[in-house]
Amino acid sequence: MATAVQLQQGRLFIGGRWVEPAAGRTYAVVNPATEAELAQVAEADATDVDAAVQAARQAFEAGPWREMSAADRARILWRVGDLLEQHADELGQLETLNNGKPIFESRQIDVPMAAEVFRYYAGWATKLQGETIPVRGPFLNYTLREPIGVVAAIVPWNFPLLLASWKLAPALAAGNTVVLKPAPWTPLTALRLAELAQQAGLPDGVLNVVTGSTRETGRALVRHAGVDKIAFTGSTATGQEIMRTAADTLKRVSLELGGKSPNLVFADADLEAAARGALTGIFYGKGEVCAAGSRLLVERTVHDRLLELLLERVKKMRPADPLDPKTRLGPLVSQAQMEKVLGYIEKGRAEGARLLVGGQRATVGNGRGYFVEPTIFDQVAPEMTIAREEIFGPVLAVIAFDDPEEAIWLANSSPYGLAAGVWTKDIARAHRVAARLQAGTVWINTYNFYDPASPFGGYKMSGFGRDLGAHALEQYTQVKSVWVNLKD
Repeated sequence: MATAVQLQQGRLFIGGRWVEPAAGRTYAVVNPATEAELAQVAEADATDVDAAVQAARQAFEAGPWREMSAADRARILWRVGDLLEQHADELGQLETLNNGKPIFESRQIDVPMAAEVFRYYAGWATKLQGETIPVRGPFLNYTLREPIGVVAAIVPWNFPLLLASWKLAPALAAGNTVVLKPAPWTPLTALRLAELAQQAGLPDGVLNVVTGSTRETGRALVRHAGVDKIAFTGSTATGQEIMRTAADTLKRVSLELGGKSPNLVFADADLEAAARGALTGIFYGKGEVCAAGSRLLVERTVHDRLLELLLERVKKMRPADPLDPKTRLGPLVSQAQMEKVLGYIEKGRAEGARLLVGGQRATVGNGRGYFVEPTIFDQVAPEMTIAREEIFGPVLAVIAFDDPEEAIWLANSSPYGLAAGVWTKDIARAHRVAARLQAGTVWINTYNFYDPASPFGGYKMSGFGRDLGAHALEQYTQVKSVWVNLKD
């Protein structure tokens, strides 16, 4: 609890200053493990959003950021990474208190990777360049790769700090300015990040943070004519609304949306490794992961053996206090999310899937908190709700297949296409299957690994555009062609 009091509670970060919300409204964010209030957070309205966009516009058009050398921008981004690392204990605790994820995940994985992301894009700041083109006639033709302008970065509640870094670092490296809107339930690390970025030397107005609801704050940001680009990670339904609204002002849009990712296990796979990978794929992050391997497709001849291995392991997984370094399964982020997940579990039962383990709200400590038992359903038919819709919780649907063609058909039958896993010792089959899977990321004999240099994003209704890697920079830059007449 001591961590939260370091925040500027009830304020927004606009133009390099902490300011009161125009309407004076605040709301409470809670610890999902205890249901206790953590902090009062400002509720930004359209007036606040306008102030943040104007500050970002001023910083872009007339501030030092655009005129600063790429090398100087790189130094600042590198310092942000250093400060994240120096404050990793604080940020990890804050993330766990606000989101409910185990402290092992937030401290050992999320915060270090966020620091790596800022350092990776610090390196790219001096590598963005144009080209000369041999056009016809007495002309010199060259291109400039320029920043887009004001970026609205809207991030979800499952990886609040890490996904903020995925948007901010490339946007800032390219010379843009940003208005960051964290999810209403998990804004605390975004607010702390604003302080650390300022400490690193980021000029006033380059990063602004507005907190509040998706309905009011988010929509005001998407509608604002002063925003040039929207970078969004979240639900498919919200992504569709953003696209429709952005059409009015022809904003650039990139969307990383939902998933119902298949994890394919062939009979020749290392079943021990596949079992570990399947559990990591669905229970890491409490299942609140866009790329969660929520559909486990298993070749029928090894179906029973793989389930034995899964059940041996999952029965040892108990939801527990997320601040305990030994905990691997924390509470879901909110009561609403817990009720949604429990509703899907009931739907799975009602539609005839066989519940093997879990399926209930878990009791931890004094009985408070939004904990759900790790849950596995077998005998899931492809048309069942739990096989079609994104649950975003610790619920695994197991589906058997008889041959590779059926496995690929099942994997691709989803409207989503974010990620997939393939488990086999046959290297030729692994590559053949990976090539045919409709997914933006395919893991072979592993699952849930990421690196700042490797692009991540979706096919189909999982969105478009890429976070991470060099490809992300394409989302935050635009190309200008310059013609020079060389004729006397």
